[in-house]
Amino acid sequence: MKKVFALLFAALLVIGLTACGTSSDSGSTGKDGEVKKLVMGFVPSQDSDEIADTVEPLADKLGEELGVEVEGKVMTSYSALVEAMGSNQVQIGFLPAFGYVLANDKHGVEVILKSERFGSGTYKAQYVVRADSGIESLEDMEGKTWAIPDLTSTSGFLFPAAQIMDEFGVEDVQSGFFSNTVEAGGHDNAIISVYEGDADVATTFDDARTTVEEDYPDVMDKLKVVGYTDEIPNDTISVTKELSDEWQKKIKDTFLSFNEDEKMIEIMNEVYSWDAIIEAEDSEYDVVRSTYEKFKDSISID
Repeated sequence: MKKVFALLFAALLVIGLTACGTSSDSGSTGKDGEVKKLVMGFVPSQDSDEIADTVEPLADKLGEELGVEVEGKVMTSYSALVEAMGSNQVQIGFLPAFGYVLANDKHGVEVILKSERFGSGTYKAQYVVRADSGIESLEDMEGKTWAIPDLTSTSGFLFPAAQIMDEFGVEDVQSGFFSNTVEAGGHDNAIISVYEGDADVATTFDDARTTVEEDYPDVMDKLKVVGYTDEIPNDTISVTKELSDEWQKKIKDTFLSFNEDEKMIEIMNEVYSWDAIIEAEDSEYDVVRSTYEKFKDSISID
């Protein structure tokens, strides 16, 4: 676990330094809080080019309602999005719960909204294996290769890692439980890694198998779910601290109005499987913070 988090925060540092040096296409705010442009950051849950095309009308509509230019930007990872928000390269971020906690802790990023799926503001992470693997429980996963979407993924890494630490008394999940960890670069890719035999276990949101069903029609039969974590608060729409309260409210109210716009909700559903946009409070993510506390002694977040 120490090795995993050392790599995570080394990556965050590099990304942060890179982000600080590139500001030509970033959003801009004046000294008086005037907003001239907003950048809205996403992380791929599918093909990056497809997401870029899909979110363009969402950015255009948001900009139209707010009266400023809004750019939709697809980031390479949640780590990159956290650091881009920390350097004010991105002002609006679609962050998972763990990514939000990191961004709030390091950079004062604030949650304003979260997703609703199937009438709920929470979800569970799942453990996925090949149906013919012989793996029937968490215990059977010991010594196997683990595919995760991203080191800052709440459902793909944080909650499964914490659960395994608790249930099996291991401090280093990567080498003390699994034999190897593969960072696949998305929930869909983690699923594909198991499907194609490159990993034995994938941890993703429930049910990420459907995201690859078009390209892998038999995925629901070839892969099975053998366990779940506790409930996790849904992913967020979060904003940078540089935005004034007035602008945060404008952005929040505009997104909430999209619940009445069928086209906008279709876009949200296509990108991240959101059925609706609902209000969120920072305190809802305390359960994520308490899970994160398991790792704090092993890392430095300064």
